[in-house]
Amino acid sequence: MRAHPGFLVLAPILAAICLHAAGPAPAVHVRSTPENVVLGVFPIDRAPVATVASGTVVRIDTLSQRGATQQEDPVTFLGKFGVKPDEVLQDVKDLWASRNAKPQGERGGGGHILTGPIFVEGAEPGDTLAVEMIDLTTRVPYGINSTSSTSGVFAASYPGAAGEPIPVMEIPNTNHLIRTGVENGHAVAFVADNIRVPMHPFFGTMAVAPDHPTVGQPGVRTEGLQTSGPPGPYGGNMDFRDLKAGSTLYLPVFHRGALFYAGDPHGTQGDGEVSGNAIEQSLTGVLRFTVLKGKTINGPRAEDAMNYYVMGIDLDLDRAMRKSVAETIDFLVKDKGLTPAKALSLCSIGVDFRIAEVVDTTQVIVASIPKALFR
Repeated sequence: MRAHPGFLVLAPILAAICLHAAGPAPAVHVRSTPENVVLGVFPIDRAPVATVASGTVVRIDTLSQRGATQQEDPVTFLGKFGVKPDEVLQDVKDLWASRNAKPQGERGGGGHILTGPIFVEGAEPGDTLAVEMIDLTTRVPYGINSTSSTSGVFAASYPGAAGEPIPVMEIPNTNHLIRTGVENGHAVAFVADNIRVPMHPFFGTMAVAPDHPTVGQPGVRTEGLQTSGPPGPYGGNMDFRDLKAGSTLYLPVFHRGALFYAGDPHGTQGDGEVSGNAIEQSLTGVLRFTVLKGKTINGPRAEDAMNYYVMGIDLDLDRAMRKSVAETIDFLVKDKGLTPAKALSLCSIGVDFRIAEVVDTTQVIVASIPKALFR
């Protein structure tokens, strides 16, 4: 097992990054035009859409697949929900018009629209890529959430479907268009006349190019090509709601340049994403990429001002939990100087283990470790 760099090793670099976090101007703008996006896969051989130096701030436009990948043209489809033609992004119209010219989607891809890859100079296998979320903003004043009594945790393919049936109320297959905006100075989603949900924009999917996917691994139906459905060591469809502005994601590098992809943008989401999706809403992100040379981790980690985050990802929710606890113990021993016994004790009395998502084949448990515990 490769040794991870540990958050104490990363902290001086994060501190240097944060000195400039008050709105630095992006040096590069990667637009979500048809030539800059790929449908549902993380190719390791796709030509970069941008090449940047370590430390560069990049603006990345992303598109929600909801309203952009259906059979009906976007203006007609979204118009049925009251969306005006001028509220439909031109990028969405262009992508829909070019959909038959997107060969990547025919190679076994999932449903997400992914912008990338971005090649980060100096990144080599065995390094870590730090991705700082400086700003995340919505591009349109609406998003879509869909529900059904046969989707998300109620899907026949969900592991919990095995065994004695659990009664479920009949829920028709429904798309809910949810308007978003500002009310009383707060960004909210207008879920119903008497329901407001705070906005919490984040990218559901952020990834580096995976390490030579092989058929038989989760989400690999074509040799060398990982689909965007299940998350894994490369990151991917983690759907972890706290990867918002002010957080930093750490991803292991498997290929030269890291080859970073972003997509599956969300306006807000609850832990679990139990219907199978969040408020799927196109976003623009301002991110800073920093290569941590010689710092090796086994899978995605993150931190913000309040917490360290350690992820456990597995096909089985119980195993994901065990992996998250094991990785947290590893962090507490190597970075905080605890004995393994003391680390497990702290895990039980001072660390929260949260479900990030459970509906994307592999499931994600996140250990939330308060920084305030350590003096």
